[in-house]
Amino acid sequence: MIKGIKGVKDILPEETPQWRLIEETARRWAELYGYREIRVPVFEVTALFARSIGASTDIVEKEMYTFPDRDGTSLTLRPEGTAGTVRAYIEHNRAADPLPQKYFYLGPMFRHERPQAGRLRQFHQFGVEFFGTADPRADVEVIALLWRFLSDLRLPALTLEINNLGYSADRDTYRPKLVAYLTQKGKSVLGDKAAWIPRVVGMALMVYALYLLARAVKYVVA
Repeated sequence: MIKGIKGVKDILPEETPQWRLIEETARRWAELYGYREIRVPVFEVTALFARSIGASTDIVEKEMYTFPDRDGTSLTLRPEGTAGTVRAYIEHNRAADPLPQKYFYLGPMFRHERPQAGRLRQFHQFGVEFFGTADPRADVEVIALLWRFLSDLRLPALTLEINNLGYSADRDTYRPKLVAYLTQKGKSVLGDKAAWIPRVVGMALMVYALYLLARAVKYVVA
């Protein structure tokens, strides 16, 4: 008997009503906030993700499902939804239309991670993208959308904590101090590999932001 691949999950008929509820709730709130659905391919040229995520990150180096096409082009199953959405926005010259523009997507993503509770190699993601404005109120809108979406699902014990990585000038001042700190601490754990820390220090800030976001939305999945 051929079994399913480790790290992917069959969604059986008993579970699909819950999935539909989550997906329909996500779509309803996104549309109420003026976001329009975009559907992009589940695979793209590898260079798209290497450029947008960072060629030296673990996602690109270790976690992407990459394979050669018959003509030799390197293709990758999408590990996230932003890169493909931005590619479609640019390729189809959407900037020529009135701005701002708001899109949402919902679908499977793929990362070659070690399977464990709450982490699968094929996972589903709901995301939104806001083009054509630098107004910080756009961030407030996205946070509000997320909060209302999760609240509507009646997830227990939700909390929201907001963090700010600061202005560009603040980050420029903080960056060398962070590099020095992470390099010093990283040598004992990473050895020679600590040399890549200066190249990905921006990702360290992003990881910290994601950690705060994970703390911000606390819920229990039965």
